[in-house]
Amino acid sequence: MTKRPRLSRNSSLLGLSLEDLEEFALQEGEKAFRGRQIHEWIYERGEKKLDSITVLPKKWRDSLEHKGIKIGRLDEINRVVAKDETLKLLMGTFDGEIIETVGIPTDKRLTVCVSSQIGCPMGCKFCATGKGGLNRSLDVNEIVDQVISIRETMKRRPTHVVFMGMGEPLLNISNVLDSIECLTNDIGIGQRKITVSTVGIPDTLPGLAKLAQKRLGRVKFTLAVSLHAPNQMLRELIIPSASSYPINSLLEDCKKYIELTGRRVSFEYILLGGLNDKDIHAEQLADLMRGFQSHVNLIAYNPIVEENFKRPSHSRVTSFRELLENKGVAVSVRASRGRDKDAACGQLRRQTIEKIKIH
Repeated sequence: MTKRPRLSRNSSLLGLSLEDLEEFALQEGEKAFRGRQIHEWIYERGEKKLDSITVLPKKWRDSLEHKGIKIGRLDEINRVVAKDETLKLLMGTFDGEIIETVGIPTDKRLTVCVSSQIGCPMGCKFCATGKGGLNRSLDVNEIVDQVISIRETMKRRPTHVVFMGMGEPLLNISNVLDSIECLTNDIGIGQRKITVSTVGIPDTLPGLAKLAQKRLGRVKFTLAVSLHAPNQMLRELIIPSASSYPINSLLEDCKKYIELTGRRVSFEYILLGGLNDKDIHAEQLADLMRGFQSHVNLIAYNPIVEENFKRPSHSRVTSFRELLENKGVAVSVRASRGRDKDAACGQLRRQTIEKIKIH
C-alpha cells in the first residue's frame, strides 16, 4: 500500500493518515506524538482551526499559520432539511467555489452522498450538476470534509458513503482512492460500505481495479455503473458521452473489473417516465444482465427545471421491477429522499449560484 500525499495543493492536513501526521511533526522538528494529537483533534473532535488545537505549542501553531498550513475544513454556506430529515449542505472551498453534499438518514444507517468534482463534464441530460460544466476536481480534504461535516451537523456517525454527488469520480480517481483510504482508516467507515458511482469512462475500469488494489491493498468498495438505458441509441440520448463508449464495451470492461476484483458490479438505472421505463426496456435490460455478477438499482427520476423528463408512476416502477425479477435479475428500488427540498443532484447548488449572480 502506498502513502497518501503529505499535503494537498491547498496545504491542508485533513486527509493525512496517522503515520503521515507523525512524519509531518518530525519534519517540523516536533515529537511524533504531536502528529497523533493533530490526528485526534482533526478526525475525532472535528476541529476546524489549527490555532484551536490547544495541546500543541502556541509557537508551533503560529509557525504553521505563517507557512499557510491549515486543517483544510470547508465553510458551511447553507443547509436545507427535508421533511424526511434528509440534509443537504452547501460548502464553500478555499478558492470560493461551492460544493454539495447530502446526509440520508434511516433508523439504522446514515449515508453520506459526497461530491468528487465541482460541476461535471459528462453532461447527462437528467442531471442538474452538469448544466454548468466542470470547474475542477476536489482535493482529498474537500472530499473527506463532506463526511465529517454531515457527522457534525446531524450529530450522528455516518455508516455508508456513496460517491454519487457532483462530478465523475473516475476523472478524479487518485483523490477518490486516497479519500476512501482516509474514510476507512481514519474515520472508521468500512470499505464495504463505500460505493463509487461512474457513468463510464472508456478504458478505465480494468485500470481502476489494478490501481485500487495497489493503493488500498484489496478492493472491497462497490462499483456502481450508471447505465440508465438498455441499448446504445437510448443511452446516447440520455448520456451524450456514451457516444464514445458503446454499451457493449462498457459491459465487457465491467466483466474484466469483476474478474480482477471478485466484486460484483451494481448498475444504476434512472427511470424516466415514458422514455426508458417500458416493458420492452426491462426485457432488454434483463438480456444485458444475463450471466452477470451484478445488481440493478432502480431510481425514479427527480425532476429538474431545465429538462422535461417525467417521473414514472409508482405502478410503472413496480411493473419494471417485477419484470426484471421474473427474468432472474437481482434488483431493488431506491427510495426517493428529500424530494421537497431540491432532491436532484446539484440542484440546490445551481439555484444558489444563480441567486448569487442575480444579487
